[in-house]
Amino acid sequence: MTALDLAQAARVAEAAADAARREILPRFRRVTAETKKDGSPVTEADRAAERAIRAVLREATPEIAIVGEEYGSEGGDGKRAWLVDPIDGTLSFSRGVPLFGTLIALIEDERPLLGLIDLPSLGERTVGWRGGGVRRNGEAVRVSERADLASALVATGDPIALAAFGARETWLALARDVPRLRGYTDCFGHAQVVCGTVDAMVDLSLNPWDAAPTQVLVEEAGGRCVTLRRERADYPLGLVFGSPALVDQLLPYVSAG
Repeated sequence: MTALDLAQAARVAEAAADAARREILPRFRRVTAETKKDGSPVTEADRAAERAIRAVLREATPEIAIVGEEYGSEGGDGKRAWLVDPIDGTLSFSRGVPLFGTLIALIEDERPLLGLIDLPSLGERTVGWRGGGVRRNGEAVRVSERADLASALVATGDPIALAAFGARETWLALARDVPRLRGYTDCFGHAQVVCGTVDAMVDLSLNPWDAAPTQVLVEEAGGRCVTLRRERADYPLGLVFGSPALVDQLLPYVSAG
């Protein structure tokens, strides 16, 4: 797809994110979570938001498949697909913590071309595409250029998830060696890295719809994103991303874990 095509696709993704906000915000702090078969939480807001996103994407781009966390796959020719997570951070959402968001990505032949992270409660939206850079609420952003791990602000996904997914040693080593390690989990942490607020992040329990927006956004914002693949049905992907110099320093911790 050309840069012009992707710019048009970004407008479609933003319209879909707007539709999701209209379903999510009125329900925030007003719904309770259920437990899915895989043990993860879900709310009616997740389902309503994904239905709203799908309606926008289906009308604007009927030729492109849609793959979402709540309703699976539909349509398309198998080459291009929208990946959708209506509420990333459902646990936070269901407990009234405003650090949740909506994720939308466009991929072609499994390569992410466009990414969007929307944080409805914070009023922040980060969107970018190949060749188009990255903007948060219309203002261009870049990843951090920090190179000193001792002074870097580094985030991880949920520490419990790190331990559960075979990375307990990674967590312990990071906690030992990184003075400013924080648990800015889910897409909130990802967005902070893309925009340079957080210098780098290690997140090792991701699905494709969680990873794809960050993969393109970090690279378009001048950073490095390393994808780790594992042979498991749930959470098959991990990412180490942010300042290129810090990613180089963080990768040995992941290998050791």
